Amino acid sequence: MKRPILSHLRAGVGALALLVLATGVFAQEPIRIGWLSSLTGPLSSAAIAENQGVQFAVDEINRAGGIDGRKLELITRDTAGDPTKAVNFAKQLVFTEKVHFIIGPVNSGESLATVPIVARAGIPNLVIGTVDELVDAKKYPNAFRVINTNRQWIDGANTYALDVLKRRKVAVIGDTSGYGTSSAKTAAELLEKAGVKPVYSVLVDPNKTDLADEMNKAKAAGADVIMPWSAATGLLARLLNTRGDMGWNVPVVGHPALMAPPIGKLLNKPEYWGNTVAAGYVSTTYDAKGKLPANTQALIDKLHDRLGKSEIDYMLWWVALGYDTVRIVEHAVRQAHGTDPKAIQKVLANTKGLQGVYATYSWSASQRNGFPDHQIMMNQANSFKDGAYRAAR
Repeated sequence: MKRPILSHLRAGVGALALLVLATGVFAQEPIRIGWLSSLTGPLSSAAIAENQGVQFAVDEINRAGGIDGRKLELITRDTAGDPTKAVNFAKQLVFTEKVHFIIGPVNSGESLATVPIVARAGIPNLVIGTVDELVDAKKYPNAFRVINTNRQWIDGANTYALDVLKRRKVAVIGDTSGYGTSSAKTAAELLEKAGVKPVYSVLVDPNKTDLADEMNKAKAAGADVIMPWSAATGLLARLLNTRGDMGWNVPVVGHPALMAPPIGKLLNKPEYWGNTVAAGYVSTTYDAKGKLPANTQALIDKLHDRLGKSEIDYMLWWVALGYDTVRIVEHAVRQAHGTDPKAIQKVLANTKGLQGVYATYSWSASQRNGFPDHQIMMNQANSFKDGAYRAAR
């Protein structure tokens, strides 16, 4: 009596196994990526562009069958630029959603609050904030920076102002935010190491509407170059307007936000954007023949297909940065043959010369900054075209 029952059971198990294989009922677990992005709020312009790149890469990989048969599942949380929200969402992604990776947050203020939380949970974190304290191989072994550091922007701008323009009477203008204060301090320190003490330094409330006092003081101090360190496009536009209304054609050299497309709409006259140079990237800079690097052009072509061939009206490097973060996840999972955090850490810590669109990345056991110095490029602020810029002369 037992043998027929066993035969039926075996037949049933076999049929169930065939059904599972045929229908994918027990398909492989998806790779869950937590994406902390400020899609609304004062920092949203860069985040929205980065989100384009993140979403595009996820869709592209999933259309191709995923990573080793595992699809990507993107779990997005809008922090609205608020560190408290960023902390709450980071905890949710780590402890409730059980993500395998976290990308972001998209600005340093939020990241300073979330990186320790993600580190304690042992989750790989692709960092896209620029301040130095966000990565440390000993404190945060699973945190790998994809974007450049703030110091790399400042070094690029200082080198241009001192060595290309041959200026020595520098006015440093920062804003009163944590980022602006820290950046202005670092800029002044690096200038002094180069033997140049700023003739004028000031921190300005980013909402201040009248900058005549600050600019007149900079001029009276004999400044022959203005170096602003702020990500607030409204403040930067008012600085350029004040310079233009004064009839003072002093060069302005500094933060990438100086060439953000919204600034053009805030200027009293288009020519006020002239003689302005900002830190940018080799990957999004046209060469002498008006060409972009092949990887960048390939991404633009794909974006044009998605956008209906219209011209890109946002900074392409943010899209490229977002795109690369997901491709780095792909690289790590393929090389680690899974999503074990220790295996992922080992892969990324031994990654050398990983070719992306935004940059070529290298990390090591002691170095968690992946962006190379030589891929910073100074750009003409008013040269925006289809997401990219011309090199500064």
